Amino acid sequence: MAHLRAHGHLDGLSDVLGSIASTLAVPFFIAALGIILRGASYALRSAASGARELRTVDGAFALASLVTPFALGTMAGGIAAERVPVGNAAGGMFSSWTGAVSILIGALAVTFSAYLAAVYLAADAVRRGEPELEEAFRRRALAAGVVAGALAVAGLIVVRSDAHSLYTGLLHGAALAVLIVSLLAGAAAMALVAARRFEPARYVAAIAVAAVVAGWAFARYPTLLPGLTVDQAAAPHDTLVAIVVAVLAGGAILFPSLGLLFALLLRGQLGEAAAEPSPPPRATPAAAMPVPARGAAGMARLAVALLIVGIGMLNAADAPWAHAIGVVSLFGFMIVAFAAIVPAALADDT
Repeated sequence: MAHLRAHGHLDGLSDVLGSIASTLAVPFFIAALGIILRGASYALRSAASGARELRTVDGAFALASLVTPFALGTMAGGIAAERVPVGNAAGGMFSSWTGAVSILIGALAVTFSAYLAAVYLAADAVRRGEPELEEAFRRRALAAGVVAGALAVAGLIVVRSDAHSLYTGLLHGAALAVLIVSLLAGAAAMALVAARRFEPARYVAAIAVAAVVAGWAFARYPTLLPGLTVDQAAAPHDTLVAIVVAVLAGGAILFPSLGLLFALLLRGQLGEAAAEPSPPPRATPAAAMPVPARGAAGMARLAVALLIVGIGMLNAADAPWAHAIGVVSLFGFMIVAFAAIVPAALADDT
């Protein structure tokens, strides 16, 4: 801590990243292997020449799908249980991520992943008109949701005995409110899945899982690592502003493209034979534009306004409320830009 106070915030940030990366190097390595194995399985599956090779590739993909979220969950559990001290490899190479809380959160990460995947795939099966797949994923979603809920409730006992400070934080203040939201959203998602309302269940299930993560963050706040708070680990203001602007600007370019790609894929329009060429469209006056086109133009102008407000508030003001408005404005810019670009592109493609 004396080192952090003497050298300022930037060293605090580097010490946090170094402490986590060095102490949790083993689960980091396992998660990286799982991610690589999942990507390789996608490529190798199309090249499989027989049933045996296909089973091998599918088995590797299934193993990676289990190992990756489990390893990432154990890392989060080690940090939550304060088993990652400040310093280069200051924590135990294995004890830092193999405690009861780490194993619990690793198991929760796997069940949450299975639950979300089943809910989303059930909705996709309905969209593609495949009732057998819909029913299969519906049953898996219900089973995974029950297991995840039981683990989350029983996990409070584990947290109470293995990380009592975390348990105390979870039952007070904002963390308790967020956990209640998670409980209600989880129950609503299960009811929607049971009623075969998969589209709204997607969003409600995502809220339930995100609320669990937020509850852990609120329970530990402002402590990041033992003896180190978020403020002590924060980078300077100019660096934070540059990072926020760069990430959001990159996301504004990346997410609409990904959204368009997934929409075309799910609608079966990706890779179709090209239709007969049509004559180029003539210029259309603004008054004669269809309502969706005029709405997209208005949303594009709103997105530009949000971008200007966000960058201005983050750079021209020093008050915390102004920075909050700036961040919200930039996130709003991403959402509005996505809503303006993707539907219009899909309409043109159709």
